[in-house]
Amino acid sequence: MDSILYSEAVYRFILMVATLGHGLLSMPVPTDVPMCTASETAHYNLTFTGKWSQSAFPKQYPVYRPPAQWSTLVGVTHSSDYHMWQHNDFASNGVREFSEKGEAWTLMKEVDEAGERIQSVYGILSAPAVQGGTGQMSTAFEVVARHSYLSFIVRIVPSPDWFVGADSISLCDGDHWKDNVSLELYPYDAGTDSGFTFSSPNFETIPQDKITEITSSFPRHPANSFYYPRLRHLPPMAKITLTKMKKTNQIISLPVEPTQSNQLPTGNEIEEKLINTPLDCEVSVWSPWGLCKGKCGESGVRHRTRYILMHPANNGAACPLLEEERKCSPDNCL
Repeated sequence: MDSILYSEAVYRFILMVATLGHGLLSMPVPTDVPMCTASETAHYNLTFTGKWSQSAFPKQYPVYRPPAQWSTLVGVTHSSDYHMWQHNDFASNGVREFSEKGEAWTLMKEVDEAGERIQSVYGILSAPAVQGGTGQMSTAFEVVARHSYLSFIVRIVPSPDWFVGADSISLCDGDHWKDNVSLELYPYDAGTDSGFTFSSPNFETIPQDKITEITSSFPRHPANSFYYPRLRHLPPMAKITLTKMKKTNQIISLPVEPTQSNQLPTGNEIEEKLINTPLDCEVSVWSPWGLCKGKCGESGVRHRTRYILMHPANNGAACPLLEEERKCSPDNCL
């Protein structure tokens, strides 16, 4: 319950910042990047769909304390010279705090300072946390020609410093706005905490690493919660859909109560949900061989054992033998 109340408080804070600051940082910025030449503003509906199910991600799937869920979504509309975060670059302090703890205060301050310094930020948007791995959240936002890009971040909960998001989605194509944009989302590591599993304790990365994409084979460590060596690619953890809204005579702003649903999506999304990722059995290393047992003058037997670290799932490879024996000469014979 505390995490739910905290997520709601974070969302309310971001909503307040977005409402107070919306449109105040919209001065054009000189840039060599081809600019959007659309003559009017555009309004979009953003829908985030979580696909983090136990069937698709069976390894160490968090079911309690806390169960799998998504943080508040924090997004920014901006020009091409601003980046909330970038793959293969160092995370800012704001991104670090958000990816590790879900705290958005420093991130909001960084966005505000960027808007004042280089006038690259137009608006801040937010959508409420999803209390489940397979829920949905949505919100609406506005873009203008000089600030036609969208970046956002959503923390994976629980995790050391993992998140999904996008850097600089272009919503403009020449002189017109795109009607629909859809992206599959995969996990990223912020490079600030060295935990391997969803529930790892805090273990600061010193020195800080760059932001990297987590794959089925990277980090290449069997303890990693996303390590599935049989897969070429991880299934998508989430999906973002951006739909241009039809023009009306009303000014569209951030909704006071954005839509959120913890139910499985309908339509084609259900079919995509039925991913069953095979999880092979994992066992420990063998114990040392035990004492040789038997009668003096006769052949004896000694044993060694190992135990199951991870039970198989979704038709993954079955567990091998957990006990071995071999012949030996009995110990302590005169």
